[in-house]
Amino acid sequence: MTNPKRILVVDDEPQIHRFLKPSLIVSGYEVLTAATGKQALRSLAADRPDAVVLDLGLPDMDGKDVIEQIRRQSGVPIIVLSARDRESEKVAALDLGADDYLNKPFGIGELLARLRSVLRRRPGPVPEAGATYSIGPVEIDTASHQVKRAGALVHLTPKEFDLLALLARHAGRVLTHRQILTEVWGPAHGADTQYLRVFIGQIRQKLEEDPSDPRLILTEPGIGYRVANNE
Repeated sequence: MTNPKRILVVDDEPQIHRFLKPSLIVSGYEVLTAATGKQALRSLAADRPDAVVLDLGLPDMDGKDVIEQIRRQSGVPIIVLSARDRESEKVAALDLGADDYLNKPFGIGELLARLRSVLRRRPGPVPEAGATYSIGPVEIDTASHQVKRAGALVHLTPKEFDLLALLARHAGRVLTHRQILTEVWGPAHGADTQYLRVFIGQIRQKLEEDPSDPRLILTEPGIGYRVANNE
């Protein structure tokens, strides 16, 4: 890797750094470390990492506050690592702008896969109306509002199209129910999770090879949905 990506690991547990740093270096990354939220924010400004791996339980401030401050100045991908396994903690971190969430203990292979995913979609300009996306055999053309699967045209309703396009635009990222509902249907529908579930089911019926075993639109139980990244 000629220009290694910089990964900022923020955790106050020395054993996490001892475990993660060599694994990330061997995988071709440059590793920056911080043990507190303030150190992390200083490193973000000075070192401009390409991704942040962040623990929520920091000694000087809550990790969710760190996410909120990062998002005021940067769109850098954030993967949360935490022993807090309550769904409410995951949803709060994601709603504040985290891109992904892994529970401790975690496997290094899964973390590396999640890193590859978030780094493939570095923040950039908002896509133009004519952007196109691919999800496996599915092609989405936002200019013509057409969706094709293996070259065959698939009819989606306007809301189904908007929902699919939103997920595709953030491929690999977990979007919470509230984020999706607010974006597609507006703030008044932020709690209508059953409504969303119905639409996801309809899209899967039209696009998935086996809707009972979806491979394109994946469920994060109790949290939201993610669209699989193309490898």
